[in-house]
Amino acid sequence: MNQNMPTQLVIGCFIALSCAPWWVYSQNGDNRTLVNMTLVRNASVLGAYCLDGSLPAYHLDRGFGAGARNWLLQFEGGGWCNDIPSCLERAKTHRGSTRFMNKLEVFSGILSNNASLNPDFYNWNRVKLRYCDGASFAGDAKFDNGTSLLYFRGQRIWRAIIQDLLPKGLGQARKALLSGCSAGGLASFLHCDNLTNYLPKNTSVKCLSDAGFFLDERDISLNHSMRSFYESLISLHGVEQNLDKSCTGFRYYPAQCFFPQYALKYIRTPFFVLNSAYDVYQFHHILVPPSADPKGHWYHCKLNPAACNAAQIRILQGFRKDMLLALSFFYRHSRRGGMFINSCFAHCQSESQETWFAADSPRVNNKTIAEAVGDWYFGRRVSKEIDCAYNCDHTCANLIG
Repeated sequence: MNQNMPTQLVIGCFIALSCAPWWVYSQNGDNRTLVNMTLVRNASVLGAYCLDGSLPAYHLDRGFGAGARNWLLQFEGGGWCNDIPSCLERAKTHRGSTRFMNKLEVFSGILSNNASLNPDFYNWNRVKLRYCDGASFAGDAKFDNGTSLLYFRGQRIWRAIIQDLLPKGLGQARKALLSGCSAGGLASFLHCDNLTNYLPKNTSVKCLSDAGFFLDERDISLNHSMRSFYESLISLHGVEQNLDKSCTGFRYYPAQCFFPQYALKYIRTPFFVLNSAYDVYQFHHILVPPSADPKGHWYHCKLNPAACNAAQIRILQGFRKDMLLALSFFYRHSRRGGMFINSCFAHCQSESQETWFAADSPRVNNKTIAEAVGDWYFGRRVSKEIDCAYNCDHTCANLIG
């Protein structure tokens, strides 16, 4: 807390029992909600620790009105670590320790409590699960060489947070949506069916992955760089034991079930796949990782798709084709599934107000992401939207950053 904050204001907050949520105003006048962090005090009973041994955490903004018994759980994203040096480094940051995390989180986009900014989920209980394990909440192992200690306890963190939320109202949920962005979007695939085990049988449970459909794709040098990365991650974190047994039992390489394209058909819970066909993270780290472009031929193309040459565009179009091929079975045969695959060079579109639901948001068939997800969740109409190929969509900002 700011040491210069007036004493009266500090006392006022405590009289009100809590300063969360806080409402602040951005320069353009839109109100944003800042939500306090909640540490899971009983997590140690389950051995659920962040990489550095700190307690896991989440942020909860309470629902109200008709949404008071509905719950939206959002996995935070933030990449992974796949070896001891990278995990030790991660443990010293907000990606591996709650000690370094902001204690207040902005809730926007799908987490907004403003009906005009988030029309279908604004009054739900909205929770952001903080990410501090480095393996999409899926590992269960520990490293201790007498000098360094790392906890790979993502699976236990998931369980500890859910068990902390159950008596706070999640256990009586009427509707629930498990969501996530990037590595958190991957966590949505990994934990979707498991959430139903904690909730009443009559709860309507559905899941959404935003920018989490990571492809098992060869890079431009024809190496399976992402597959190799995931294999080392799975081994280090002890993830394989927590992968869907229905999937691993049918794969020669069980670790492939960490990839959503192999796991999706075994998920029984209704699922929505939100992804860019030119996902920026996958473009930069799966299709053209630094190791595959040592001379930087793709440097300008990565910064701005308009700078890509014809050969590079053909490769990018091939990546889009492979993504749609990987989703083709789901598109054709999933009666309860939904999708929004646009052609914006973007990564994570549900947490940003600009891309979730705004006047200039990306659209496919004149439908925003928020409208597509809402149509799917509430069964208003079939919601399987696939954009035309780059560069025909003029609703995209294509700001790679």
